[in-house]
Amino acid sequence: MSTDHTNGHTPPAPASSNFLRGIIETDLTAGAYAERKDSQGQPLPQVVTRFPPEPNGYLHIGHAKSICVNFGLARDYAGRCNLRFDDTNPEKEEQEYVDTIIDSVRWLGFDWKDSTGEHLYFASDYFDQLYSMAEYLITADLAYVDSQSAEQMAANRGNFGEVGKDSPFRNRSAGESLDLFRRMKAGEFKDGEHIVRAKIDMASPNMNLRDPAIYRIRHAHHHRTGDKWCIYPMYDFTHPISDALENISHSICTLEFQDHRPFYDWLLEHLSSAGFLQKPVPHQYEFSRLNVTYVITSKRKLRQLVDEGIVDGWDDPRMPTLVGIRRRGFTPESLQLFCDRTGVTKSDGWIDMSSLEGALREDLDPKAPRASAVLQPLKLIIDNFPEGETVACHAPVYPPAHPEHATALRHFPISNTLWIEQEDFMETPVKGYFRLFPPTADKPGSRVRLRHGYVVECTGFEKDADGKVIAVHCTYFPDSKSGTEGSANYKVKGNIHWISVAHAVEAEVRLYDRLFTDPHPDAGGKDFKAALNPNAKKVITAYLEPGLKDAKAEDRYQFERHGYFVADRIDSQPGKPVFNRTVTLKDSWVK
Repeated sequence: MSTDHTNGHTPPAPASSNFLRGIIETDLTAGAYAERKDSQGQPLPQVVTRFPPEPNGYLHIGHAKSICVNFGLARDYAGRCNLRFDDTNPEKEEQEYVDTIIDSVRWLGFDWKDSTGEHLYFASDYFDQLYSMAEYLITADLAYVDSQSAEQMAANRGNFGEVGKDSPFRNRSAGESLDLFRRMKAGEFKDGEHIVRAKIDMASPNMNLRDPAIYRIRHAHHHRTGDKWCIYPMYDFTHPISDALENISHSICTLEFQDHRPFYDWLLEHLSSAGFLQKPVPHQYEFSRLNVTYVITSKRKLRQLVDEGIVDGWDDPRMPTLVGIRRRGFTPESLQLFCDRTGVTKSDGWIDMSSLEGALREDLDPKAPRASAVLQPLKLIIDNFPEGETVACHAPVYPPAHPEHATALRHFPISNTLWIEQEDFMETPVKGYFRLFPPTADKPGSRVRLRHGYVVECTGFEKDADGKVIAVHCTYFPDSKSGTEGSANYKVKGNIHWISVAHAVEAEVRLYDRLFTDPHPDAGGKDFKAALNPNAKKVITAYLEPGLKDAKAEDRYQFERHGYFVADRIDSQPGKPVFNRTVTLKDSWVK
């Protein structure tokens, strides 16, 4: 993401289209953050946002919205967006999650570099400063060490209908609390023996202000700091301070953090007044999270799907993780389009999965090359076509609606034995069926055009011992080849695709569908596993036109009649392709 910070001026941005843009434009007009400078004395952008994931799992579709909002606002207002890992819980965090999050944000189309450098940060970078600030709060009688058990703390915290009770340790002297805190840091105590709490108001109607915890003991190895620390700051303490240390202007998060904002403001006001943080401090704003039907985003439940082998891993194409969505074949552009269309509001609601699929179709239609693929193969034998001979055929790589690609052609041969779809033959046709069916006593067999090839007439079929149709026979008309002068003499209603058996590429094709049959699989305490879709994955052997033999990983195609498919980024190899169905050509999904 390139940014021009020349003289600290911000170029004009798009007209406000949501409340966050309105806030930013008001701040730009007022110069709310115009005078800030970085540690080297250089002017800071007036808009600095951040995407702050915890490295305790894989990003999912909901995170895509937050990424697009934060990086998009920074881009549109000539600002900067930091990528920061809020890594304060060593028991659940791993380098694996850091690596996949970095990869996913980049794949989605965003970067955290600008003309001043790379803005990739970790909350653990600030552990020494966070510790010093906690010591200050204790000495200023704004925090204390509590020695209640977790159960006692929970009982005394009260609830929405009952005010909390002061801890018996709330009035500990600053000196005693500071001594205990330093001994906690030195490793003298077990996990849970003591905890540091901010001293605010145990009677507050906002539960987050009832002396929230800011430091706890955790004898755990940290993926970056190793065993240096056995005390770790709480998320609600770390997050606002990290924002301020990174000179964030607009701290944008989802609505579940709305009730946490008063503590955010309380903390930054006290620490900036004490000289720890630069003013003006960041301000938090909340927008509604992205809720998509037929999807769950609970990390616990997603992990359950993985751990119980219900899916094939975090990157299973049925998963709503960004690595899964990517492997399914979704494009970064389609996700950005979808997130943009869902808008930014303060009202929670549900977006139907069809909107996401529609954005993908819209993105892929002009740029996905077309190809033929037979997914349910049935042999078609052209009895009067010379055995061993072939005739060259060709077809557009892109449809006529995209004239910029008009000269691009794909080439494939026709021979006497072809693969067609099973549904393109019917022994006893129903009314309105215009594909292949055999002759009867008083009528000849049907005629259809083999797309980009010849017109053929059905003459019969073969069955195996079980009565299953295994081959269809026909004759072709040599003067009917598409694109030749004689082809206009043949008027047929049916038009089917095909692939020469001798030249077909055999491939594994995975037909993916929605993981759940219920649009709200875990709502109201429901057992989400009861809504698993048994048809969410089906693996078949299909036949593809010859040009797909050397498809590269993540090459996307529209298989005509079938939908959009992608060469699997893990399993597909040149010469041995594996394709995933990303989405069908139209929304026809039913339970």
